[in-house]
Amino acid sequence: MTYLQTKDGVDLYYKDWGTGRPIVLIHGWPLNADMWDYQADKLVDQGFRVISYDRRGFGRSSQPGTGFDYDTLSDDLAALMEHLELENAVLVGFSMGGGEVARYMSRHGGKRVGKAVLVSAVTPYLLKDDTNPDGVDKSVFDGFISDLEKDRPGFLTGFGKQFYGVGPLTFSVSSDYLAWTQGLALQASLRSSIACVRAFGTTDFRADMTAFTVPTLVIHGTKDATVPFEVSGEKAAKMIPGAHLKVYEGAPHGLHYTEQEKLTSDLADFARV
Repeated sequence: MTYLQTKDGVDLYYKDWGTGRPIVLIHGWPLNADMWDYQADKLVDQGFRVISYDRRGFGRSSQPGTGFDYDTLSDDLAALMEHLELENAVLVGFSMGGGEVARYMSRHGGKRVGKAVLVSAVTPYLLKDDTNPDGVDKSVFDGFISDLEKDRPGFLTGFGKQFYGVGPLTFSVSSDYLAWTQGLALQASLRSSIACVRAFGTTDFRADMTAFTVPTLVIHGTKDATVPFEVSGEKAAKMIPGAHLKVYEGAPHGLHYTEQEKLTSDLADFARV
């Protein structure tokens, strides 16, 4: 397996497939790089170099007790970009990973980036407060943490169904795939899982939105029950200069699976231009 070590001694696992224009795929919470395997495989076949990695505390990367704030997480991304000497890369952030893209653009000046994509992303700001009255109530994130502490596998079972829009009349996701997804989530440490809920649930990225100085694509499903479209994708597209919004009507949060071919095609088309 391939790793790089950060300045604070954390080993980050990454995959580096193919040749051509680099596309960096940043996974969502609470999964790891494997969530992207379908997209990565198909994009390599279309002539791209595809890099995906496990966030610190998740998957095969180290499980430190600290460093789950977005400044540190964006520094990890910067270390990967530098280590692989990437140029003109397309950064793709899914869900929590969208925050890493945003903070990287502001904290690291978008170095080595040619384009950016936010997929079902938590940007610009999820938490409901006086400045963001349409946001998600803090009790939702507190509930996540409480349930993770009490019964993490049980919580993840229910969360996985919401993630992919599974309901009484919706059977588009097999029980086997849900179990596989839960397995990815359980590779993370409990501490990193909880710390990252606090990070994506409370970090305000509104100031980061103006740092997107490259062509940016925002993709979001209108039936996203995990990161509501009206709170995130719709607002982010308006705040990022020149961003293009692509709406997936009726789609849930986990577009990498429920909209596999469509998402892959949209990413390839955007990266190719």
